Amino acid sequence: MSQTMDRPAQADALYTPDQRARRDASPWTLVQGVLAPLQFVVFLVSLGLVLRYMATGAGYEVATLSIIIKTGVLYLIMITGAIWEKIVFGQWLFAPAFFWEDVFSFVVIALHTLYIVGLLGGFYGPETLMLIALAAYATYIVNAGQFLWKLRMARLQLEGAI
Repeated sequence: MSQTMDRPAQADALYTPDQRARRDASPWTLVQGVLAPLQFVVFLVSLGLVLRYMATGAGYEVATLSIIIKTGVLYLIMITGAIWEKIVFGQWLFAPAFFWEDVFSFVVIALHTLYIVGLLGGFYGPETLMLIALAAYATYIVNAGQFLWKLRMARLQLEGAI
């Protein structure tokens, strides 16, 4: 593969000029830009509902529904993000510029999936399921921070600050 498809030309550069052009031209960039804040709002609502259930024992059903919705949005953003990476970097996942973010995304997905499997299979009780959801949400916060950092680095790169 060429330099533009493998990794940024500079060690600190997040995108090569060709990758930036593909990113800016891709409709999947807008999709990611809409889904990311939507996922964060769904996360905040769901987190509140889960914490309410954990504190009071009330609202299990609505907390469960919110976790299912959060997981669905997560799967959607992961699928569309893989398409975006393919267009911008030439590979579905684990592009060098986003390698660690993708690795951690799989931890987030694994925990959300464990919750869904545990719920549907009846393998865990409500408290255990909620603890799994909270673990998934904690990893999601770390992962979201990784992506926000990369967004900031991309902006600084564009401004010529790095």
